[in-house]
Formats: sequence, structure tokens, C-alpha cells
Amino acid sequence: MHSYTDRATYTTNTIAKRLFHLMDEKQTNLCVSADVLTKDELLTLADTIGPEICIFKTHIDIVEDFDNTVIIELQRLSEKHNFLLFEDRKFADIGNTVKHQYQHGIYHIADWADITNAHVLPGPGIIEGLRDVGMTKGRGLLLLAEMSSKGSLATGEYTKKTIELAETYKDFVIGFILQQKLSDNPGMIHMTPGVKMRDIGDPLGQQYNSPTYVIGEKGSDVIIVGRGIYEAENPVETAKAYRKAGWDAYLSR
Repeated sequence: MHSYTDRATYTTNTIAKRLFHLMDEKQTNLCVSADVLTKDELLTLADTIGPEICIFKTHIDIVEDFDNTVIIELQRLSEKHNFLLFEDRKFADIGNTVKHQYQHGIYHIADWADITNAHVLPGPGIIEGLRDVGMTKGRGLLLLAEMSSKGSLATGEYTKKTIELAETYKDFVIGFILQQKLSDNPGMIHMTPGVKMRDIGDPLGQQYNSPTYVIGEKGSDVIIVGRGIYEAENPVETAKAYRKAGWDAYLSR
């Protein structure tokens, strides 16, 4: 089994290389999903749990008091605590449209997000459109191969085609959002959402798995944890526990 650092040699993408090295250097494979609604909540979370994570994942369009200082501060905190920024935009339109959504509008995602992601429902054009913008800025793209919600349609042939498209555009595509390891390319990063220590689901169909199961048994690389951390009584101590569980699973694997 390759270490994260070893696997950096199997990709040409600068963000993928940086992430592989960062995870081993910082000893964390934890990504926090910051699905919070205010600027203060977002930045406080980034600052307090920043030392425990490799990636800080945002839904920037749900921040109700968004302004450009949010981005400036997020970038400052990512440098201070050495984590990557991942805007969970889930692009899903034709290539020409996603180019504008990625680069323009009020969020200018391509200017600050190291990583973003996309559904491949529109076909290869969506990757090409995002790639036209992202490659020049040294960014990386994740493809949604599977989702953690009950009844997800991202299965079977769709998932298989997603893996194939990633190989075609592996200079820009750095890996996948999925439930288990699906690619044998060691340069591809596997990230799994819906990770929680105890709960098995929520009323809206989210299904949870433990860090040990996701990393150790399913062969994923990065655990994505949201409510399990930011809704905890003590988010910092909880983040430390997730970090340890995910890292121990990686070491034992």
C-alpha cells in the first residue's frame, strides 16, 4: 500500500501533489464540511479546527452575510493552518455555462478555491469548461461518482463512466467524491462524505459511516465530516477525535 506521499508521484496536478504531501506532513485525512450560514460561524470554525484538517469545505452560496472579506479571511486562515479550500459547488451544466459560474458572478470561485467538484451528467464538456479556467490557476477538480444520500442515482454505469472521464482528464481531475475506493490509479484521491462516529442517518435520507469503516475497509483517502463536528458541544475536541480515527485507520491500512 502506497503512502500519501508516495502517491504524489502518480499525479501531475499541483493541488493533488500538495494535498498528498500535506496529509502526511500534518498527519490528517480529515475534511470538515462547513455548512454554516454566517460569516462569523464560517471563519470561527476555520480558525479553531484549522490545525486538525487537511481540507476546509464550503458552500459559499449559503453564507447569508457574504462579502469579499470572507474570501480574504478564508485564504489567510488556510495559510495560517495549512489546509486547502474546497468549494462544494457541484457544477452540473454545459461547459460554456460552468466556465462563467466558476470564474465570474459574485463568488469568483476559481480565484480562491483550490478544489471544486462537478457532476458528469452533461458529459465531458463540463470538465473541459471547468478545466479551461482551472488549469491556468493551478486548481483541481473532483467528480461526483457516488453520493451518500439514500436512493442516489449516481450508481452503476454512471459511476463507471465518471471513473473513465477522470482518467481522460487526469491533469485536472484529482479524484472523486464516493463511498468506496473505485479507481486503481494511485494518483486519484478518494473522498467520502456522510462520515459520523455514531449516527446511522438523518430524516432527509443522509446515511452515515464511521471513519474506520470508510478509510480502513472501503479504502477511501479523506473523510468528510460536517454536522458531526460543527454541531458538537466541543467542535475542536470532536475534530481531534475524528482526525485520530481517520489517521489511525490509514496507518493500520
